Amino acid sequence: QHGGFSVGADHRYVVQSRTSLDEVGEIVRYDLQSNELQILTSYSQQLLGEYPPAQWERIDILRGGYTIEAWLLKPQDFDESRQYPVVLDIHGGPNGHYGYAFTSLHELLATHGFLLVYSNPRGSSSYGREFTQQVTEDWGGEDYLDLMAVLDKVLERAYADSTRTGISGYSYGGYMTAWTIGQTDRFKAAVCGAPCFDLESMYGTSDISHVFGELQWGGPPHVSKEWYERHSPSTYAHRCTTPTLIIHGEADERCPIGQGEQMFIALRKAGCDVEFARYPGGAHGFRRGGHPEHRRDCWQRTLEWFQRYLG
Repeated sequence: QHGGFSVGADHRYVVQSRTSLDEVGEIVRYDLQSNELQILTSYSQQLLGEYPPAQWERIDILRGGYTIEAWLLKPQDFDESRQYPVVLDIHGGPNGHYGYAFTSLHELLATHGFLLVYSNPRGSSSYGREFTQQVTEDWGGEDYLDLMAVLDKVLERAYADSTRTGISGYSYGGYMTAWTIGQTDRFKAAVCGAPCFDLESMYGTSDISHVFGELQWGGPPHVSKEWYERHSPSTYAHRCTTPTLIIHGEADERCPIGQGEQMFIALRKAGCDVEFARYPGGAHGFRRGGHPEHRRDCWQRTLEWFQRYLG
């Protein structure tokens, strides 16, 4: 996956950053005349030589007329004769997307003995306008079914332990995590980051939802009140049983801290084993660009939560 776009004065070379499932943080140069790509740096070579990244493969499923792409990461010392716990991780957006990029959480879990599954359900970007728009006014609908179908496909494999499954996600991925544990008790652990938990309260408190929400959720709450209630994880939280870790930055303006607070109380009242990790001054992107000690703590808690409940 290449990012950025810097063109030389002679318009011959393009320089970009590069990440893949085998490397991270490199610089590449593309020659527009010869169509040749050259990797200029090897910053990650020494570290990843000492700490090899996960093994991986791509998986496709066909559902509802769409091809849904997914990836499966495995421990570096993967042994097909063993059984491994499985974690499904869900991207944000909802119009974000995952792909062939090195992701801290994915690598952390996969290199500590988990099978890590991630996917681009309908609504994900990079597959064209029609596919991206399929999630509009359907949060928790076909997108949820796509994700469950991907997980089911992985669990057909003998080395994937269907009795030890976890789920995680952040932002819209947090929404989908909160939604899922209110729909099923199949997961034995969840890590829910910056969730969109109650869409009506989020409409009036998020920095974008008074515009974004009307585009995604069919209008403001007074126009689409039944839709907001039917598609909010808060409506179903009373029946949750999944042990859940909630992670949230206190300065998050995109998915305000109140969303995590509402979810924490709802799960406590439901009798769930739940913990709430709050990060002072943490903005929506603190897991990537916040204080290093906060980022480390976030990843450490996530790993330990899944180790506690999935082994």
